[in-house]
Amino acid sequence: MVRGPVAGVFWMVVTGVLFVGVTAIVKHLGGRLPAAESAFLRYALGLVFLLPILGTLRRARFDRRTLSLFGLRGFAHGIGVILWFFAMTRIPIAEVTAMNYLSPVYVTLGAALFLGEKLAIRRIAAVVAALIGALIVLRPGVRDLDTGHLAMLGTAVLFAIGYLVAKVMADEQEPAVVVAMLSLVVTLTLAPFALADWVTPTGRELAWLFGVAVLATSGHFTMTLAFRAAPVTVTQPVTFLQLVWATLLGVVVFGEALDGWVVLGGGVILASVTFLTWREAVLKRRAARVPDVPL
Repeated sequence: MVRGPVAGVFWMVVTGVLFVGVTAIVKHLGGRLPAAESAFLRYALGLVFLLPILGTLRRARFDRRTLSLFGLRGFAHGIGVILWFFAMTRIPIAEVTAMNYLSPVYVTLGAALFLGEKLAIRRIAAVVAALIGALIVLRPGVRDLDTGHLAMLGTAVLFAIGYLVAKVMADEQEPAVVVAMLSLVVTLTLAPFALADWVTPTGRELAWLFGVAVLATSGHFTMTLAFRAAPVTVTQPVTFLQLVWATLLGVVVFGEALDGWVVLGGGVILASVTFLTWREAVLKRRAARVPDVPL
C-alpha cells in the first residue's frame, strides 16, 4: 500500500465523497419511512458485509463486562443513528454535517471525565472554541431552532459515547470483532423502534437504503486506508471538504439556502477538532520518546 501525506489526503477525500453520498441518499428518500425504520433497514441490509468475518467473530471470547460494553456502545450508537436520520428530514444537510463535527469534542470531554485523561488548558480552549462554533451554527435567539437541531446535539453526544467505548474495546478485541459487534447490536437496538411504527418500504426505498449501507461501509474502509497512509494530523483537516460538498449539494440539488454562518461555525468546530487531534499526536510522540525507568 502506498503511504504518505498525498495518499492519506486522497483516501480522506474519497471518504468525504462517500459520506456525502450517504447524506444525499437519506435526504433524497425524505420522511415517508420513519427515521427508526430507515436506520434499521440501513443496518440490517448492511449485515451482508459481515459474512467474510463470521469466523473471526465465532472465535472471539466475551465475558459479561465485554458484552455489557458492546451493548452500551451499540445502544448509544443506535439511538444516535435514529436522531441523525430524523435530523436529515428536518434541517439542511450543511447544518447536519457541521454539527456532526462536535462528536470528537465530546469524546475529549468524556475521556477526561471517565477515562482519566488530562484536560490541559489548550484542550479546554479548543473545546470552548468548538462550542462557540456550535453557537454560530445554531444562533439561538436569532432564529427559531428546529427539533432537528436538538436531534443533532443528541446525536453528537451519543456517537461520542460509542467512540469512547470503542476506544476501550480496541485494546481488548480484534478490530473486525469491534466493527461486527457494533453492526449486530445496533441492528438489534433499532429493531423494536422500527417495528413500533412500521411502514412497508418499496423496492426502490430498499435499494436506496442498501446503497446507503454500501457507501457507509466503503467510507469506513477508505477512512482506514487514509489513517494507515498518513497521520491523522494530515487527514483531519481534509474533512472540512465534507462541509463544503454538503453545502453545495444542499444548494444545487435540494434547493437549500446558502448559510454562511453555518459554514463559518462548522469551520470553527473543525479547527478546534484539528487542534485537538494534532495535540494528541504531539503528546503521543513525546511519551514515546521518554525511556522506561527501571524500578
